[in-house]
Amino acid sequence: MTEHDDATDAPYATRIPADISRPDRILGPFTARQSAILAVAAAVFYGGWWATRPLMSTLSYAALVIPIAGAVAALVLGRREGIGLDRFLAAALRHTRTPKRRVHAPDGVPPLPDIVPARWAKSAGPPPAAMRMPYDGITPGGVLDLGSDGKAAVAECSTVNFELRSAAEQQGLSVAFARWLNSLTGPTQLLVRCHRIDLAPLVDNLHHHAAALPHPALERAARDHADFLSDLSLSRDLLGRQTLLIAREETAGRTVRGGTGEGRALQRMEEAARGLAPAEVTVTPLDGPRSVELVSAACNPNTPAPTDDRTRGAL
Repeated sequence: MTEHDDATDAPYATRIPADISRPDRILGPFTARQSAILAVAAAVFYGGWWATRPLMSTLSYAALVIPIAGAVAALVLGRREGIGLDRFLAAALRHTRTPKRRVHAPDGVPPLPDIVPARWAKSAGPPPAAMRMPYDGITPGGVLDLGSDGKAAVAECSTVNFELRSAAEQQGLSVAFARWLNSLTGPTQLLVRCHRIDLAPLVDNLHHHAAALPHPALERAARDHADFLSDLSLSRDLLGRQTLLIAREETAGRTVRGGTGEGRALQRMEEAARGLAPAEVTVTPLDGPRSVELVSAACNPNTPAPTDDRTRGAL
């Protein structure tokens, strides 16, 4: 038996849960939320029939209620973008009522001065609203305080070239990743973030240290490489990808100490680092300054990110 036959005969099946956050079914195929909505709708329909039975026949009431019941059923059973249609419509309603123009104004948006004519203020549209970030701050350990939604720890993950591995190695990586997925105890997100890369610091560094190289040929090569990188950054947009792991620890209650959520989120990051190590994925938790930098870059995605050591090595 050849080595190729051994690789092709290796099993390539790993059980990974498809939807670990799917709500439990309480009454037949219905979840607790769907059962509550259907029960309330049934009670309202029955109450309406009881109140109107002296005024109209049962068939007339049924003809009036059937379209409404169909709309309620579509609202309960329908799904859009992976969520229930009732939650989707509620989110759409909140979106329509939310101001679309927001500015950074911790003290509130001041009104226009009285010197501005009324017609100018009317043509400018509604005034902008103060921006409220969905987090209350970042701890020195790099954990995001999400208020009532708990605490979230962020880590940067390395990647693995899966296609260049043999079938047995791919099977081992998949099993290790599936084992980590099955060990999750709370909400976890894998985010692939795309950002622009600024090569100007790297070009300046090459020009600055080129004269200190021990041979003129090395100096010329360094300066040529700096010119190549400069032309590359001017001719096209350079994009980099960053893989982030976010572990959120939900608020347990008022009786739990405030620092418990932060400690548990950091502990889950340590567990993720140990669990993903067999899959050859390095998990590096972000400290306070790096978390602040990440949130700032997410709020202003057009800001180019400076090159780091891994980008310098790739270039």
